Amino acid sequence: MQFIALTSIGIENLLADELKQLGVQIGKQSVGSVVFEADLPLAQKVCLSTRFATRILMKIAEKENVKNKTDLYNLARYQAWGEWLTPTTTFAIDFSGTNTELKNTQFSSLVIKDAIVDYFQDLYETRPDVDKQNAQVRIAARYHQNKLDLYIDYSGTGLSQRGYRQGQGRAPIKEHLAAALIQRSGWLNDVSQPLFDPCCGSGTLLIEAAGMANNEAPGLKKEQFAFERLPNFNESQYLEVREELISQESPKKLYLIGQDIDGFVLSKAQNNARAAGVEHLIKFSKGDAANLKPVSKRAGVVLSNLPYGERMGGTAELINLYRNMGIAFKKYYADWYLALLSSDEALSKLLKIVRHKRYKFKNGPIDCVLNTYILDEKQIIESTHSTELNYEDSTAFANRLKKNKQGLKNWLKQHAVTTYRLYDADIPQYNVAVDIYNDHAVIYEYAAPKDVNEEVSNKRLQDIIYLTGKQLDIPAEKIVVKVRKKQKGDSQYRTIAQQDQSMVVTEYGAKFKVNLFDYLDTGLFLDHRLARQYIQQNSQDKRFLNLFAYTGTASVQAAIGGAKSITTVDMSKTYINWGKENFELNNIQNPRYRFFQADCLSWLEQAQGEYDLIFLDPPTFSNSKRMTDAFDVQRDHIKLFETTKNILSEDGVLFFSNNKRGFKMDEEALTALGLKAKNISDKTLSPDFKRNKNIHNSWLITRV
Repeated sequence: MQFIALTSIGIENLLADELKQLGVQIGKQSVGSVVFEADLPLAQKVCLSTRFATRILMKIAEKENVKNKTDLYNLARYQAWGEWLTPTTTFAIDFSGTNTELKNTQFSSLVIKDAIVDYFQDLYETRPDVDKQNAQVRIAARYHQNKLDLYIDYSGTGLSQRGYRQGQGRAPIKEHLAAALIQRSGWLNDVSQPLFDPCCGSGTLLIEAAGMANNEAPGLKKEQFAFERLPNFNESQYLEVREELISQESPKKLYLIGQDIDGFVLSKAQNNARAAGVEHLIKFSKGDAANLKPVSKRAGVVLSNLPYGERMGGTAELINLYRNMGIAFKKYYADWYLALLSSDEALSKLLKIVRHKRYKFKNGPIDCVLNTYILDEKQIIESTHSTELNYEDSTAFANRLKKNKQGLKNWLKQHAVTTYRLYDADIPQYNVAVDIYNDHAVIYEYAAPKDVNEEVSNKRLQDIIYLTGKQLDIPAEKIVVKVRKKQKGDSQYRTIAQQDQSMVVTEYGAKFKVNLFDYLDTGLFLDHRLARQYIQQNSQDKRFLNLFAYTGTASVQAAIGGAKSITTVDMSKTYINWGKENFELNNIQNPRYRFFQADCLSWLEQAQGEYDLIFLDPPTFSNSKRMTDAFDVQRDHIKLFETTKNILSEDGVLFFSNNKRGFKMDEEALTALGLKAKNISDKTLSPDFKRNKNIHNSWLITRV
């Protein structure tokens, strides 16, 4: 019989070698698959033994020139389905591929289903039933360039699931990929040497290594294979295959070491090792890979699926991790062999070790590379010289951080400020902003010009992160890195993670919730600090309106200032709820303090009543689907004032602000509305923003 073994990209060669060792005849090898021929007992041995395949399919038919429904039906109708099904067997069909006539895979599946049902109806006057969820037999139809291949799922899905994994960490690795990494690491050439995983997570690499070293067939622990449900299944023959594989096991004394910083995940690793029957072979301990120490006097192999940005860890933590691991490897792991999986070559370069070989893989949808390194004496001497930062202008960046902090020292102390901007692209080559939130730092990387080499840009960002932590004595886990660039519509509101980490900061007697991790903006616009102070100082007994309110921080200051009534309006439900949380933080309760989730422009057109103080801070541009029309602050500011004037009391003040560089107030149109404006931009810039006078524009607008 002909079979096809499926696997992940990058593992095909290893799978082909494994199949040859099992004694099958190898056929065509394609991306993610290997064709082979075997009798049924040998195919069952493959299902039990393979560590690299994810599924085994048995081919039952193939035909060229299948162009339409009739061709498809005839091919399926005249197969010997009685070999694979009975009238009482439930089945399901998985069809892939289309052409101009067979446009819908679901329709093509129904054609094959009808053919199978008709086959049994003619012979037995009864038919098997379809069960898409729990079918006893699954049929796979693969259609490409008018050629149809029909398969029976011989193994069942999930060959890579060995049955021992009862829990996993945040960045799990599939068992068949783990086996491939172990094979490529070279450790199996001498399993008496130590194998160390410094980021072991739920222990998959080490558990797989134990099974491979002891020649244990992973399928022996599987409850049932799909072939056991076929009518021609020979149980006694299958038991002989199992006994043969059990007899070939060769337990060995192994030195397997696993370490992880997460104690909860380590407990899962121990449970998984226990379920796999290899708990006694692996020593697990809690430890930080960014602070590695020696684990053995004998040299061995370090093998690990290192954390990377798509799955876990902030950029600063990752840079710190890779830098420190590279230093520790050269200091403590002379003569060891390293095999490290990563999805980010820029991070791998931070190890400052010359690569020996590289192998490309897929970890789920993520492209990854297994880099190998030989830490011989020559390698350590050569790479040690490259561990120090090539500072270029980075010393100037570090000095500027120090100078800026010293310059703000008295102001910070005098006003009890704990959230402030420390650096804002002061040096052109280091095009970032650095904000301080209590004991955390947020680094905003402005999008680099197209003519700046990406490698140079990455190197500078790495230096910035490293030096920010070092200069300000902030640990990597408290440094947050974000990329800030021009946004369209409401994309500035998109989440960039989902860590749900928030903290409380204080400002002029108010408390605010900020979230440094989950959104591009943190919940507090630092450059509006003095604007909020003005609102606090001028709200006594006033009717206050906060439009485009974001997280309602100006409303909180109005409440603290004694506002008679407060209306807070924003389009985002998230930010309206956030504003309510800020009110709760400050124990503010008043039935005249109200929140509205609405498009501010539409809300203004229907608004009634009067307000004595209005804070109007619209976006520079917005084409959000939730807004009726696109908004441009330069083009539309007069129209905005016209509608706002309708609810501004006779002696009321409109505090208008925006962040558009080069914004020009239309004075003539403003006068025609019976309004006048006083530019107070310079008075709303606190010392930490004096370096960038274009950060925002502010006016006080009143009636003439």
